[in-house]
Amino acid sequence: MARWNPIAALCVVVLATTLTACGGSSMGSQPTTAPSSTSGARTTPPASHSVTTNPGPGALQAEAKSAAAGDIPDNQVFLAFNNPRAGYLVKYPEGWAQSGPTGDVTFRDKNNIVRVVVTKGPPPSPKSVKRELAVLRGATVTTPPLRTTVSGSRAIHAVYETRSAPNPVTGKAVTLGVDRYYLWKGKRVAIVDLGSPVAPVKVDNVDAYRLIIQSFRWR
Repeated sequence: MARWNPIAALCVVVLATTLTACGGSSMGSQPTTAPSSTSGARTTPPASHSVTTNPGPGALQAEAKSAAAGDIPDNQVFLAFNNPRAGYLVKYPEGWAQSGPTGDVTFRDKNNIVRVVVTKGPPPSPKSVKRELAVLRGATVTTPPLRTTVSGSRAIHAVYETRSAPNPVTGKAVTLGVDRYYLWKGKRVAIVDLGSPVAPVKVDNVDAYRLIIQSFRWR
C-alpha cells in the first residue's frame, strides 16, 4: 500500500491553485474593446453662420507735428483703389500715402486723412451708430447719425471731431473734423472716415471728399 505523504499532497494543491489563477489572469488580460471615438465622443458643433457686429474703428486723429495741410486742389488727380479681398473700389488722391491691412486701409497727406474699414455685421441703423459714436474715444459728435444715400445706395452719415496732442514746440493742437459714412451690402459693412483740419486752420475738402465717397462701389 502506498504511503500517504502530506507534503506531496500539499504541493499538488498549491500547483493546482496556481494553474487556476494563471488561467484566470490570462483571460482577464485579453484586450478590451475601447469605445468608438465616434459613438460616445463629444463633437465640436459646426461653426455658426450668424454674424455679429464687430466693434467699429477708432476715431481719426490728427498729428500736431505734421506740416499744415491745405485744401485738396481743384486739379487733383484721383486714382481708383481696387480692394478685391475686402470687396470694394474707391477713388483716392494721387500721391497720398497708403497704409494698413486689407480690411483697414488709410490714405493720408499730412492731416488730410481718408480711411476705409470693412467689417462683417448686420446693416447699421442711426440708433446703432449713435451708440457706437458715444463710446468713440476722444471724439465729440457734432452732427448726429442720419440716413442718406451714396451713389443711390442707402447709407448713414455722421460728423465728429477729435483734438490732437499739443505740438511740443508751439503748444498748439489740431482739431480734426471727420465725416463718417456707413455703407453696407449683405453682411458687409464699410465705415468710411474723411478727415480734414478745422482748427487752428480750417481746410475745405468738401468737393474732393464728396467725389471720394460717391466713388465707393461694392465688388
